Amino acid sequence: MTDRENSSTRLSLVQRPRRNRKSDWSRRLVRETTLDVSDLIWPIFLIEGEGRSEPVASMPGVFRQSIDVAVAAITEAAALGVPAVALFPNTDPRLRDEKASIALDPENLVCRACRAIKEAEPEIGVITDVALDPYTSHGHDGLLVGDEIVNDETVAVLTRQAVTQARAGSDIIAPSDMMDGRVGAIRTALDAEGFQNVQIMSYAAKYASAFYGPFRDAIGTNKTLRGDKRAYQMDPANSDEALREVSLDLEQGADMVMVKPGMPYLDIVRRVAETFHAPTFAYQVSGEYAMIMAAAQNGWLDGERAMMESLLAFKRAGASGVLTYFAPRAARILQDAG
Repeated sequence: MTDRENSSTRLSLVQRPRRNRKSDWSRRLVRETTLDVSDLIWPIFLIEGEGRSEPVASMPGVFRQSIDVAVAAITEAAALGVPAVALFPNTDPRLRDEKASIALDPENLVCRACRAIKEAEPEIGVITDVALDPYTSHGHDGLLVGDEIVNDETVAVLTRQAVTQARAGSDIIAPSDMMDGRVGAIRTALDAEGFQNVQIMSYAAKYASAFYGPFRDAIGTNKTLRGDKRAYQMDPANSDEALREVSLDLEQGADMVMVKPGMPYLDIVRRVAETFHAPTFAYQVSGEYAMIMAAAQNGWLDGERAMMESLLAFKRAGASGVLTYFAPRAARILQDAG
C-alpha cells in the first residue's frame, strides 16, 4: 500500500474517540462520572481532654482530636460542604474491659462528641460506629467467651449501644461488627425507643483485610487485639457472599450499605450497586490512605492527582459516596474548581 493510500485510509476513519478529548471543555461535556463534595464522609478520631491534637504516625496528616478541636475542624468541613462525619474513639485503656461496659455509658467520648457537634453544627450528619472493639480489653468487635466471639450475646449489647448513641444525637447508626442479625435487632430497638428516623448504614460487606492496620493504631487496638477477626469478618476471596450479606442487611432494615475496604474491592462495590440499587458506600480505609500519602511524600506519585483519581474510581464503580480521610482536602479542591 502506498503512502497516499495509507493517508487516505487514515483520513477516512469515521470513529475518532480522541475528538471528544481534545480540550478541557469537551472532556467535561462528555464526562460519565462526576465527584462532588456531597459524596464525601469524613472519619474522625477522638481522644479525651481539651485542646489536644495528636498525629497518627501511620496516617500522615490525620490526627486524634479532643472534642473541642474536632468540633472546630468539623465546622470548617461543614463550610466546605462536607455532608457528614463518622466518629471513632480512642478509649482510655483504663476504661476498657472484657464486656465493653463504657460503650453503653451516655457520657462516653462518642456520645459527648455527638452532643457537642449537634450543638455547634446541627445541619451536618453524624455517623456513629456500633462495634465493641474500641471498648474491649481484648480488641474484638464482640464479646469474647473462651476463644469464641459470641454472636447473640454481642448483638444484645450492640442494640443497647445503638440506642445510647441515638439518644446522644447520632443521625446514622453504622454497625461495623459483622455479627449475624444485628441490623434487624438494632432497627427493632431504635423503633421501640422512638428513633424511627435514625438511619442505619450497615457495614454489610466488611472483609478481614490487611489494610486496617493504621486505623487500629489510631484507635489504640493494635496492641490489645488477641488473635484476628476472620471468624466474623469476610474472607477476601469471596464475592457472592457479599451479595448475601447485603441482601440480609437490607431485608432487616438497613437504609444504606457499605463495602470495606474500598479500592481493592471495587468489584464488590459494582456488584452491590448493580444488584440492589440501594445507597452503596465505600470506605477508603486507613491502609489505602497511608499508601497514597507515603508514595506522595517520597515523590513517587502526584499525591493530589492520585487522591482525586482514587475518589473518582469509587463513584465510577457505583458508590453513592465515600468515607475518606481525604474529605476536607478533596472538598477544598472541588470547591475551588467549582
